[in-house]
Amino acid sequence: MTFETLKPQVEAIILNTTTTVDERLLSICKLLENHIDYYNWVGFYFKNGNKNELKLGPYVGEPTDHTIIPFGKGICGQVAISNENFVVPDVASQDNYIACSITVKAEIVIPIFINGENIGQIDIDSNTPDPFTSEDERFLEFVCKKIAEIL
Repeated sequence: MTFETLKPQVEAIILNTTTTVDERLLSICKLLENHIDYYNWVGFYFKNGNKNELKLGPYVGEPTDHTIIPFGKGICGQVAISNENFVVPDVASQDNYIACSITVKAEIVIPIFINGENIGQIDIDSNTPDPFTSEDERFLEFVCKKIAEIL
């Protein structure tokens, strides 16, 4: 399934006001993980109140011990500071990588902005080496903009 065919499904999930925000976020995780072969763990991290840390939100995939990530630590923690997309083709080459699973080969993290403030991010792990393209980035930026509308 292509990113263009997934966009209307993402929008339909976002517009479904009969479900909670967390239920919609989980539905998006499931949609992406089910339809994009190389998305093996899909989840959200959000700024934890006034603390300089991220807190795990809805996700699908292997359970993780990383429910709290300090700003600056790991790929997600770096995105919390840089406010920029971070694509990691090979996690083994990253000094500041927090390993969630030995099967993970690559990661992409895209920030979510509300009124110019980075309030969270979508985090995707892949068991496939170097699978992410600029098309993944553009699609996930679209997903994050849609999510920002309901937060």
